[in-house]
Amino acid sequence: MTGLRDVVGELSRAQKPSAGTPAYSRFVNRRIGRVFAAAAFLGRRTPNQVSLASGFCSLVGIVLVATVRPSVPLALVVTALLVLGYGLDSADGQLARLRGGGSPLGEWLDHMIDSVKIVLLHSAVLISFYRFDAFSNEFVLLIPLAYVCMSSVLFFGLILIDQLRRRHGGGQKPNDRGDSVLKSLLIAPTDYGVLCLVFLTFAWPSLFAVLYGALLAANLLFLAAAIAKWYREMALLAPGVRG
Repeated sequence: MTGLRDVVGELSRAQKPSAGTPAYSRFVNRRIGRVFAAAAFLGRRTPNQVSLASGFCSLVGIVLVATVRPSVPLALVVTALLVLGYGLDSADGQLARLRGGGSPLGEWLDHMIDSVKIVLLHSAVLISFYRFDAFSNEFVLLIPLAYVCMSSVLFFGLILIDQLRRRHGGGQKPNDRGDSVLKSLLIAPTDYGVLCLVFLTFAWPSLFAVLYGALLAANLLFLAAAIAKWYREMALLAPGVRG
């Protein structure tokens, strides 16, 4: 591997299974991440450095949401920073695999950045709605507040179910199937990348609130279905045992 194209090709061949991955992450973000990972590899960067760069880009975008009055330039800059941060978030894991595998520190750092990011982003939207008097109806403030709660529960649930599957040897990841593309499209509203793109409408608070609220509703439905599925799965791993 001597050039960017060669490294991108190697990463493409070593790509993780895509079944069950939301559409934006599967078809867009992983490809963006591949290019970033290849560039980082050629530049002798480490996965942890890429993770920190991802967190920095996301944090700058989040701070702008909370502190600057909504406008078209702000919407474009914030979207670009969030998309860049998400692309780098994909790149760190790909770079780790290219270098021979990740580390406990790298996995911890990646999850810590994600957990901070999802809470701060929705908190920043709440602050923006309040600071800049975007709505006369204060009930709109409940949308980002609910998003904070939902995102935190979903993130913790996903991390916990993964750990329990590893510990008890259940719930193996599915292989790619013909219907996986349809599933990716159906669960697209749960993709963080789609949320990033919704910030393109941040200059128009009413439109943003409608799209943002629609994503919240879709994610709440997904969370409810996921909780039911996880409950059944965990019950089967330890039949006859109750907490």
